[in-house]
Amino acid sequence: MVRETRISADDFIMPLFVRPGTGIKNEIKSMPGNFQFSVDTLVEETRELEAAGVPGVILFGIPDHKDAAGSEAYSENAIVCQAIEAIKKACPALCVITDVCLCEYTDHGHCGVVMENRDGQPDVDNDATLPLLVEEALAHARAGADMVAPSDMMDGRVLAIREALDEALFTDVPIMAYSAKFSSAFYGPFRDAAESPPQFGDRASYQMDPPNIREAMREIQLDIEEGADIVMVKPALAYLDVIREAYHEYEVPLAAYHVSGEFASIKAAALNGWIDEKRAALEVLTSIRRAGAKMILTYWAKDAARWLAEG
Repeated sequence: MVRETRISADDFIMPLFVRPGTGIKNEIKSMPGNFQFSVDTLVEETRELEAAGVPGVILFGIPDHKDAAGSEAYSENAIVCQAIEAIKKACPALCVITDVCLCEYTDHGHCGVVMENRDGQPDVDNDATLPLLVEEALAHARAGADMVAPSDMMDGRVLAIREALDEALFTDVPIMAYSAKFSSAFYGPFRDAAESPPQFGDRASYQMDPPNIREAMREIQLDIEEGADIVMVKPALAYLDVIREAYHEYEVPLAAYHVSGEFASIKAAALNGWIDEKRAALEVLTSIRRAGAKMILTYWAKDAARWLAEG
């Protein structure tokens, strides 16, 4: 009766990985209980999520072919576009969000177009990347995505995507921006799942430096000014202070991504019998909600929804 913070299945968004083929459900070794799906098995999974009360999913694609420009990301027949159409047909009420980024689709594993910088070294070209992100967002919207979520951290991408969506009459497709996405050590299992580790260097030149909270607030403010409808902090657990600051500073809806390494750390400890997975997971998710995030992207979405239903 006096509990101050409550979580429910309505707070959760489930990340899902889809690849070409049929009958595929490959468990991700570094993320037990999570899988790479083909479209047909993905639809089965989304039906289970919907039945458990989870209101939304976010899709990450794994193409058969990767190239320097990530062309499979913005193909009209891209695997994510196929998945959107199938899910919306099977579960029309489920909110389908799509990750808009190139890292899963490029052969170098970076989030944008790579060119030589002034020192003759390979680096991501911000401005050359924007048109490709726009095409990816448009392809997802045409396929029926309910929301697009640019995660690349290129400057100006929210405005570019918003203007393109509006011009194409997708004015009702909101943008959930990865606004404060830090260069974190907790992304490793995701890169296994999405088959997207960088082939050189790292992503620190375009993701945020972990010690910086004021910079995070500036990035969030810029994304709001460019047209973001929802802003996100990623990761969640190591950045609860950033979530709290954003909650107090801005009135737009706030999301947080409880990322793969945060999930895998607790999962591994639970599998070794060191902690109780259910109690630890619900405690962590409650802390993210308590910090101020209303939407929580979590690999525990289905399990947590069922645990909460069981009381």
